Amino acid sequence: MTNTDPIDDVHIGGEVIRLGQFMKFAGLLDSGGDVKEAIVDGHVAVNGEVDRRRGRQLQLGDIVSFEGRGVRVSS
Repeated sequence: MTNTDPIDDVHIGGEVIRLGQFMKFAGLLDSGGDVKEAIVDGHVAVNGEVDRRRGRQLQLGDIVSFEGRGVRVSS
């Protein structure tokens, strides 16, 4: 992702959410199986770095990137 790529804010109900849950909630992927595969295969980045942990806890302000789309965790 480059600095010119648009970033959408996705509002969550609390202050933390797991990466796999967030990807479904943000509409990046529809099924848990697809989310797991994308993360394990290294197609998902958090704050610019590939992260293969589906259970990673995201904090407010974290940016998740997948297939050229960036979404920021916000309250």
